[in-house]
Amino acid sequence: MTDERRTVAVLGPGGVGGLLAALLARAGNRVVCLAGEESARVLEKDGIAVRSPLFGEFTSRVETATELREPVGAALIAVKHTALTAALDRLPATALDGGTLVVPFLNGVEHPAALRAHYGDAAPVAPATIRVESTRVAPGVIEHGSPFAEVDLTGDTVPRERLNSLAGALEWSGVSTRVLADETAVLWAKMSFLAPFALLTTRHGLPLGEIRTRHRAELTALVEETAAVSAASGAPMDPAEALRRYDAFRPATRSSMQRDAEAGRPVELDAIGGALLRAARRHGVPVPVAAKVVEQLRAAGH
Repeated sequence: MTDERRTVAVLGPGGVGGLLAALLARAGNRVVCLAGEESARVLEKDGIAVRSPLFGEFTSRVETATELREPVGAALIAVKHTALTAALDRLPATALDGGTLVVPFLNGVEHPAALRAHYGDAAPVAPATIRVESTRVAPGVIEHGSPFAEVDLTGDTVPRERLNSLAGALEWSGVSTRVLADETAVLWAKMSFLAPFALLTTRHGLPLGEIRTRHRAELTALVEETAAVSAASGAPMDPAEALRRYDAFRPATRSSMQRDAEAGRPVELDAIGGALLRAARRHGVPVPVAAKVVEQLRAAGH
């Protein structure tokens, strides 16, 4: 833990980014939220209001900008993968220096390489995963529903002390944070859980409870296929453990991909399902169930 004040940019102050921005600001850090003009005006005027069973109800004041114009200690990227390319215009490499840590909280496993190619030597990339249920219900209004908010921070090319420093700021803000070695293992741990859950809840339009009962065989097969691809990618996973985790979730749990599909928003099918199929092809792992589900989702217009 630390009481050192930091300057942190948050690209995409939605469910995840808005929660992290509000918590970091409440802990005394200077937070600059990067958003569109309308959202930026609302956040500048009203701050970010959080309703949470874990953190309570509070409002944090933040700064806003439509584009970063100064170096910051860390830039948290919390947009959906479908919006990433356009959103990066708000985080230009010219505003970064070697002291800025770029921290993407994105689903999938391919984005770190894409971000490193995009930023080059301008800033190191430290991928993170987060376990949380948090939703932006209006600009600057965040509902955090889970009794936890847990971050795993990694980055094979980033000095450990820089990761520890950011982890300390998140911990001081109330977010349980681990710094883990082996970037591949961290990303595939999230992917192995997320892919079957997201793909099947979206494909069938059902909450997790009904997926694990009415479509148990399909869920089991998809979990086993994903675990096989993860293992081939260098991150062994236990399919039985994944199924136990699904069984422990509330029956009404829905995936963010499913919610996006139901709302008519773009879904992260390529970042999750497409990336899974591409990794399977690279490693020669047969994934007939995954291929069928992704094909069905694409045929449905996703």
